[in-house]
Amino acid sequence: MEQLLHELAALIGPTHVLTDPADTEPHAVDWRGRYHGRPLAVALPGSTAEVAALVALCRDRGIAIVPQGGNTSTCGGATPDGSGRQLVVNLRRLRAVRRLDPDNNSLTVEAGLTLAEVQALAEGAGRLFPLSLASEGSCQIGGNLSTNAGGLAVLRYGTMRELTLGLEVVLPDGQVLDALRGLRKDTSGLDVKQLFIGAEGQLGLITAATLKLFPLPTARATAWVGVDSARTAIAWLAALQAAFGDRLTTFELISEVCQKLLDHHHPGQLPFVAPWALLIELSDSGETAALEERLVNWLSEQAMVDGVMAQSESERQRLWQLREALSETQKRDGPSIKHDIGVPTSMIPAFLEQCGQALKTAFPGVRIVAFGHAGDGNLHYNVSRTRPDPAALFDDEPAVNAIVYEWVDRFGGTLAAEHGVGQLKTPWLERYKDPAALALMRGIKQLLDPRGLMNPGKWLAP
Repeated sequence: MEQLLHELAALIGPTHVLTDPADTEPHAVDWRGRYHGRPLAVALPGSTAEVAALVALCRDRGIAIVPQGGNTSTCGGATPDGSGRQLVVNLRRLRAVRRLDPDNNSLTVEAGLTLAEVQALAEGAGRLFPLSLASEGSCQIGGNLSTNAGGLAVLRYGTMRELTLGLEVVLPDGQVLDALRGLRKDTSGLDVKQLFIGAEGQLGLITAATLKLFPLPTARATAWVGVDSARTAIAWLAALQAAFGDRLTTFELISEVCQKLLDHHHPGQLPFVAPWALLIELSDSGETAALEERLVNWLSEQAMVDGVMAQSESERQRLWQLREALSETQKRDGPSIKHDIGVPTSMIPAFLEQCGQALKTAFPGVRIVAFGHAGDGNLHYNVSRTRPDPAALFDDEPAVNAIVYEWVDRFGGTLAAEHGVGQLKTPWLERYKDPAALALMRGIKQLLDPRGLMNPGKWLAP
């Protein structure tokens, strides 16, 4: 291994090959602290050419690679195993802006830029890159692509799959796939870039992407509204879409339990507590006052528990901060068994009712913290307090997961709507994913990576 480290240092520079445990430790544990590994080293290549040379070297030496971006995975998808023989390849030094083309509404960047930096680049050109996540200050574009991230504006703009025009990828044999064209229509064969979006680094390393930009909205109307039930909330969603079309950018659903957590950890900031809260945002061109008036008029005709409209940008930001604080607030409150699930939007109320009842029957006193992107059916469905002793919570994880995923499946849903599969959900994917789809995906893995060196131990492993 010492010879390999020397060769890596010759390729990318000795200061960019980390071997000291103090330097590698942050790269050896996932964001939630559930998965711990021991990498051979952490390599920090600075260009696509260096990534390609590094991958070719590892292929020749039979060394497994674990691609890593901002290391914000919640499923262990970017964590090495404990063997000390897997090389973490972190792409944070790939930071070039290759091309900003406002007339084409496109931006080509390397994979190491954070999502917040890409948003700022777009805004500086009078454009919008609409992907928005709570971790946007630390997650990187490469990781967003590898998990097909969605976030808060999927309802209008779609996931990373819909937001990507082109990719540059280093394949497992060291070849570079150059598919960075900024085209919106191309029928010249299969759209091969789609293979790598959502593959969690198991088919290659994404080094750059051409992303879709949109006109920067000049008007926004934002409201925090309380309703009496999830059924009412979903009925509102359909009515809002009918009234406002694609001006409806965000429709977030927040349970009473979530609101009480926010009120406890952020006292005085929550407008009110209702059975269910909705964060609704419209965006458009034109004047904010006109859009706000339309939303106020619509809301005035609805039955609601309570509601507030943001009267300024600072008030809008405060409402968004409450929504974005949910994950961290829940983490502060104690451990939970997390599920990033999706069901058809129309099924959300029935899922919440029936899955919740099944969990309460199995675990009296259980607490369910449910919130998420109701507009696209993605719920963050988190379970805690299955036992009096919080330390014993994860003893119940298999039984809790069995209940949750069974109800997800009954309602035609998915066990991984936004955060990927990683290590966490692999056994459940085997159970619930269509066998033909799994076989097809593994066939593609075998074709591209026959030695299984790209992010091994995750869900595409044979």
